[in-house]
Amino acid sequence: MSFEVILRQLASGFGQTILIFALTLLFSLPLGMVVYFGRVCKFKPVSWLVKIYISIMRGTPLMLQLLLWYFGPYYLWGMNIGGYKFTAILLGCSLNYAAYFAEIYRSGIESIPVGQYEAAQLLGYNKQQTFFKIILPQVVKIVLPAVTNEVITLVKDTSLVYSVSYIEMFAVAKQIAAAQTTVVPFFIAGAFYYVFNFLVAWLMELFEKKLDYYH
Repeated sequence: MSFEVILRQLASGFGQTILIFALTLLFSLPLGMVVYFGRVCKFKPVSWLVKIYISIMRGTPLMLQLLLWYFGPYYLWGMNIGGYKFTAILLGCSLNYAAYFAEIYRSGIESIPVGQYEAAQLLGYNKQQTFFKIILPQVVKIVLPAVTNEVITLVKDTSLVYSVSYIEMFAVAKQIAAAQTTVVPFFIAGAFYYVFNFLVAWLMELFEKKLDYYH
């Protein structure tokens, strides 16, 4: 198999990698904020349940979570999972990353001085206005480096979906390498991941510079 053919097949699988990456971010970033609000909820049963959820998501491997999401419905309820694979992947990845983003948000929000809340109250802002107009814009700047690290990790974690036999770039590389007894597909796949992560880091750095007006 020629280099051009390998490159073309890996590029096809890379399209699925980007799709998983984009949809996971789309769901997990806002869901992380919902999880954060549950984490700090004054109603203790909700707060404790969310803490347990975060502990499980961060304390167990993502690959194991993907396998449970995929095979769980079949073993528990006898569900036909023929067309469920992509849904299981999005559920597993999004819920896992939402737990990490929730803790990142919490670290950023709790770093804001209490005086800013008090000043906003004196100016007549209610809690919602204070959070969205004063606190959240500052938090975005504070948590951006940590969010960038998680986003870069997500790019690499998309390769774990091969565990449920989903065909994306890493799975394609494994198939070609096994069929052709060569490591070339792995080197090419590594280059794809590296370039994509480089672009992600570059875009996030540009976004950070856009927020420099807070200094």
